[in-house]
Amino acid sequence: MKYLLALDQGTSSSRSIVFDGQGRIVSMAQQEFRQIYPQPGWVEHDPKELWTTQLATAREALAKAGLKATDIASVGITNQRETTVVWNRRTGEPIHNAIVWQDRRAEPTCAAMRDAGLEPIFRERTGLIIDAYFSGTKLKWILDHVPGAREAGARGELAFGTVDSWLMWHLTGGRLHATDVSNASRTMLLNVHDNSWDPELLKLLDVPREMLPEVHPSSHVFGHTEADLLGASLPIGGVAGDQQSALFGQACFRAGLAKNTYGTGCFMLMHTGRAFQSSANGLITTSAAQSTTTPEFALEGSVFIAGAVVQWLRDGLQAIKGSSEVQQLAESVPDSGGVMFVPAFTGLGAPYWKADARGAIVGLTRGSTVAHIARAALESIAFQSAALLTAMSRDAVAAGGSPVSELRVDGGACVNDLLMQFQADLLGIPVVRPKVIETTALGAAYLAGLSSGVYTDLDQLSAQWQVERRFHPVMPRPRAEELMARWEHAVRQTTLE
Repeated sequence: MKYLLALDQGTSSSRSIVFDGQGRIVSMAQQEFRQIYPQPGWVEHDPKELWTTQLATAREALAKAGLKATDIASVGITNQRETTVVWNRRTGEPIHNAIVWQDRRAEPTCAAMRDAGLEPIFRERTGLIIDAYFSGTKLKWILDHVPGAREAGARGELAFGTVDSWLMWHLTGGRLHATDVSNASRTMLLNVHDNSWDPELLKLLDVPREMLPEVHPSSHVFGHTEADLLGASLPIGGVAGDQQSALFGQACFRAGLAKNTYGTGCFMLMHTGRAFQSSANGLITTSAAQSTTTPEFALEGSVFIAGAVVQWLRDGLQAIKGSSEVQQLAESVPDSGGVMFVPAFTGLGAPYWKADARGAIVGLTRGSTVAHIARAALESIAFQSAALLTAMSRDAVAAGGSPVSELRVDGGACVNDLLMQFQADLLGIPVVRPKVIETTALGAAYLAGLSSGVYTDLDQLSAQWQVERRFHPVMPRPRAEELMARWEHAVRQTTLE
C-alpha cells in the first residue's frame, strides 16, 4: 500500500499527516511556532520557523507511522493563504519576517487605491476586493520599506511567494519557485480567468514580474524533494491554499456544495463550478483547487477571528487555562444571558468588510459572568458563519441556483457539539461533520494522490467521503431570526459610524 504525506502549514502551527489510500489518518505530528506582534494590527511569522517546524513534523509523522519515505506515493502541501514571504534567490534568506494574512498594515495603501477608483478592475480580474488581507499590498509594503528591496526585485534577485512557494523552494533545494492557482488567486495579481499574472495589476501595485512564481494547477507534479530531507526524493504532487484544500477534501467538487472551516479564522466556500460569479452580498470570488488547467471557482466569505477568540479567552482574559475548557464553561450557563460578543480584533471580514471595526462585548448586566462571556464568544463563531451563509444563499439564488441546503464542516472547533448545534439552529439547515475532520490536509493528500495515480478520478474521492454526525436544527425560526437581528445590532456597535 502506498501512503500520502500532507504538509499542513497553518497560522499557529505546522502539522504533517500521513494518510492511507482510503483517506484515513495513519499518523500526525504538530508543532506551534511564535506569533510576532510588532505593533497593534501587525502580525508576523519568522519564515525560517515555518520551514523548520514543517520539516520536523514531516519527519516525526513518518517515524510515528513506522514508514520509510519510499512508502510515500506523493507529498501534498496546504498552507495559510495570503501570508507573504520575500527572500533572496541566491542565499534563500528572507529579507523580512513573513507578513501574516491577519496583518492590517497595508490598509492605508488599500484606502488610497479604493479612493482612486481601482476596485472594479481588481474585482473583475481577480474576484477580490481591495483589502489588506490579500498578498499584493503586503508585498508592496515590503518593497517600499525594506532598503534596496525594490531595486533587487527588479534585477531578479528576490523571490516572492505565499507559504507554499516558500516550502517548495526549501523542499527542492532552491530549484523550484512555483505556486498553484488557488494560492495565486489570493494575491490580487492573478487574472483568474486565464490563470496568468496580470501586467496591469502588477503595474498598479508596482510589483516586478521577475519576483513571481510559476503558476500550475493544484493537482500537478511540481517537482521533487531533496532526498536527504525525508530519506528519499518524493514528488510534490498537490498544492492548495488551506480553504480551497478543505473544499476539495470535503468532496465539494460541483456547484452548490459548501463547507465551513472552523480554525483560527472561519472560512466558508461554495463551489460555483466553471462560472465566475460575482457577489452582491459582500463575498469574494476565488479560484477553487483545480485538478486540470480549466479554471474553477468558488464564492468565499472569511471571518478573521473564530477559534482565535478562544485563544483570547485563554491568553488575554485568562478565563480558561486551556482551549479545551471552553465548552464546559459555556455549558455551565443555559445561554449567553443576553451578552453578545463581536470579536472584531483585526476588523470585520465578510460580509461586512469593516477594517476599522474593533471588538465589542455588549448586553452586559450585573448578572453577567465569565461563563456568559465564554458562551457568547463561542456563539460569535456561529453568528459570523450564519451571516456568511445568508449572503452566500442570496448570491446563489440571484445566479439562478438554490440556497445552500446543507453545510459541511471541518477544522478544530467543529468537534464542539454545542457550537455545531447552535450553528444548525441559526442556519435552519443540517450541519454535517465528516468522519475525517482534517479535511484541509486531506484535500492536499487527495490532490497529490490524483497526480500520482493513487486515485483515478473525482468520483472515487466522492465515494470516500463519510458522515460522522449530522446536526439538525431544533430552534424555532422566529427565535433564530431574533438572535440574528440582535447580532447585527451588536455588529453596528463595533465602529464609531
